[in-house]
Amino acid sequence: MSYSFEYIDIILLAMIAGFIFLRLRGILGKKTGFEEDINSSFPHEAPPAQPTSDLNANTFDENAKKDFVNGAKIAYETIITNFAKGTLKDIRSLLDKSVYQQFEDAIKDRKSKNFSSETTFIGINSAVIKQHEQNKNMLEVTVEFVSEIISCVKDKDNKIISGDPEKVKKVLDTWKFSKDSKSSNPNWLLIDTQA
Repeated sequence: MSYSFEYIDIILLAMIAGFIFLRLRGILGKKTGFEEDINSSFPHEAPPAQPTSDLNANTFDENAKKDFVNGAKIAYETIITNFAKGTLKDIRSLLDKSVYQQFEDAIKDRKSKNFSSETTFIGINSAVIKQHEQNKNMLEVTVEFVSEIISCVKDKDNKIISGDPEKVKKVLDTWKFSKDSKSSNPNWLLIDTQA
């Protein structure tokens, strides 16, 4: 008699496992073959499948520029929002050492004064490649971004020090990205920022 209860337990557990599997599949989805290639959309990836040994050659054509600008826009938003939150570890792979140090110093200064930054990223109006060149084995691309952001800095008493939490402001930034053409690492790094 006890054996029949064991079979019922096994069947019941199998049904629960099946139900959980179906719920997870419904929530997480399944591969259909039409997924976007994460490598082509990740913010610090190089234009796909292009041997970029010289930016002045045909390798940096209109398609490569379009792919680069799309990645640069994602990187721009990611860097702006993470800098505002003070979470540099999430964007370390996007920043050159000197830029990382500048950002880290600015965040430390903000924290030492007990200031907090509030930033809402509205969107990018335009992103245009202003210059692309090869400096020895380093590929360098300068992009001019025009974006809309709501930002303000508050002190420890929640008093506004700068900015306006109610006003959208238009921001013009010129950023330079760099990549070692001889490296197998596809990452582009932010090496310079100008406001």
